[in-house]
Amino acid sequence: MKLKTRNFAIESKEPRVILNSVDAEKEEIHPGDRVIINTKDITKIAIVDIADSLVSPGEIGILRSLQRPWIIEDNIEVNVSPLVKPKSLEYIKKKLIGQRLNEKEIYQIIEDIVDGRLSDLEIAAFVVAENTLDLSDEELTYLSRAMADTGEKIDWDRTVYDKHSIGGVPGNKVTLLIVPIVAAAGLLIPKTSSRAITSPSGTADTMETLADVSFTAEELKEIATKTNGAIIWGGGLNLAPADDLIIHVEHPLDIDPEPQLIASIVSKKLATGVDFLVLDLPMGRGTKLPSESEARRFAARFIKVTEKLGIKTAAAITYGTQPVGHAIGPALEAKEALETLMGSGPGSLIEKSTGLAGMLLEMAGIASPGNGKDIAYEILKSGKAYQKMKEIIEAQGGNPEIKPDELPIGDKQVIINAPNNGYITEVDNTGIKMTAVIAGAPLDKGAGVLLHAKVGYKVNKGDPLLTIYSNSSSRLEQAHKFVLQNNPILVESMILEKIGHFTKL
Repeated sequence: MKLKTRNFAIESKEPRVILNSVDAEKEEIHPGDRVIINTKDITKIAIVDIADSLVSPGEIGILRSLQRPWIIEDNIEVNVSPLVKPKSLEYIKKKLIGQRLNEKEIYQIIEDIVDGRLSDLEIAAFVVAENTLDLSDEELTYLSRAMADTGEKIDWDRTVYDKHSIGGVPGNKVTLLIVPIVAAAGLLIPKTSSRAITSPSGTADTMETLADVSFTAEELKEIATKTNGAIIWGGGLNLAPADDLIIHVEHPLDIDPEPQLIASIVSKKLATGVDFLVLDLPMGRGTKLPSESEARRFAARFIKVTEKLGIKTAAAITYGTQPVGHAIGPALEAKEALETLMGSGPGSLIEKSTGLAGMLLEMAGIASPGNGKDIAYEILKSGKAYQKMKEIIEAQGGNPEIKPDELPIGDKQVIINAPNNGYITEVDNTGIKMTAVIAGAPLDKGAGVLLHAKVGYKVNKGDPLLTIYSNSSSRLEQAHKFVLQNNPILVESMILEKIGHFTKL
């Protein structure tokens, strides 16, 4: 049927259109059905909502999710026709009852996700199947390759190195040290990073306080070819586009199935042409890998899949029971990273960054086995990594001479003090993360938490434990209340309990 477009300033997470109930009834189209929209230059699939009054008969309402990528103009004639349910739905149902999928079936699911043929509910069904029934390593290999093949790919004329963390630990700004260390050693490390989903800051959010992070694939190649390194947001490159569509249905479900986590990482590495990869696996209570046995099992599975796909991987199980360094939140983390590159910085950040960078140097043959960390530390302490970071910042449109104190930290703050004398016995990752998020991070780049004490520190009553920063008084108040109610830093006396008589008989 021929309909006239009417654009609506309504946001939607998936491509959607609105039909008048009269038109929908004529074509036997129901809410949630898919339609194909054809214009002179565009053919796209959208999910249908039906209304009696928002659009008139003969009109089709176009929501912003469909307007933006393809620029469907207002009041133009388009051809709209019903779309039969995609074949991939049969394959999702097959997986839901525990059957294995072949390469063709998995590719069809991913292709239909990218083309908009599957609704959020149908994608969620696939994610739930992964979460409850898992995938075989063979299926996981097919999934990783399909996610990479349905997006753009970047080809390089040099060997490409990369580092990736599975996350779970707030304040993990090690990428801002690893990339300049490795690039200063002469290796190519074009790092594509994510923005935060539920954390106070993704690597891209942190880097964005220093320089631009949104670039095309060609611009990434130009930057990395010039400097050996880059730290950019991967979401603007159309690499493994199914990944972002799947993540957006995972978020409200609050699940992150292991096979999808692995496929997400591996597909992005395939798309960016990575040859050698170091995988950071934070381990401990409150992380995605609570025990060493779980971390070892995950590492073995990940390495097996990447080997099949041509990526040489080394995994590092790292300490993850408290934040890396002391800063949590975009600007605070960037400040701490700059301070470390300039010669100071916390020991935990230096230790982890040089350890992981050293593994890449050993994989490249620049350092002998066991000697990589020392060479990485030398590059950091010599100032070469800082000079390289300045080059990267400038190449990405930032000010290479920016100083740590010039970063925009939240102008409102509150300090939480120790309630008694004692030792810090626990820093709760989840509690610290939530404090920073409630304060406004990552959208408020200046919001976050600065830890003054970590596990093992001796404190006296009244000593500062942490400072919360925000640019919003109301958010700061909410974050303050959250800390007082949840006590994310535990201070314990050496005497835990008194039993017996303590008065003279």
